[in-house]
Amino acid sequence: MDFNQFFDIAPYQWPAIGTAMFCATIIGLERQLRGKPVGIRTSCLITLGTYLFLATTFLLQGNIVDPSRVVGQVITGIGFLGAGVMLAKDGAVVGVTSAATIWVLAALGVMISSDHLMPAIKLAVLVVIILYGVDFMEDRIKVLSRGVHASVKSSLGKKR
Repeated sequence: MDFNQFFDIAPYQWPAIGTAMFCATIIGLERQLRGKPVGIRTSCLITLGTYLFLATTFLLQGNIVDPSRVVGQVITGIGFLGAGVMLAKDGAVVGVTSAATIWVLAALGVMISSDHLMPAIKLAVLVVIILYGVDFMEDRIKVLSRGVHASVKSSLGKKR
């Protein structure tokens, strides 16, 4: 086996896999650096897995598989995965942002498998801006940190 055969993953595409890893890494890095669930490893596996399911489906499209059905099943499966990171704690539900992040990671995998690489990158950057930016604003604008956000932050602060 020569070097080129070893790295040949046809019919899958290295640029798509690289895009999936880049998008997942920047989102996962933001989560991991802030000590939140769904870090780099999990993000990469979700996005890559979604890409592989859909890319494989597109290969089988003419035969027996309807890609829209597979997308629906991915959404359902990712919903269960997201539900696993949510908890009820002191009367508040925590982990909803992590669950939503999982959902977006899967959506990026769908986009990438549909050959929308640059829009996926741009939207991954937007996700990081949302995740970091809203926390940044909550720390500086008191009206944004009322209600559930204040009780969750105070209960987490007590246990640290």
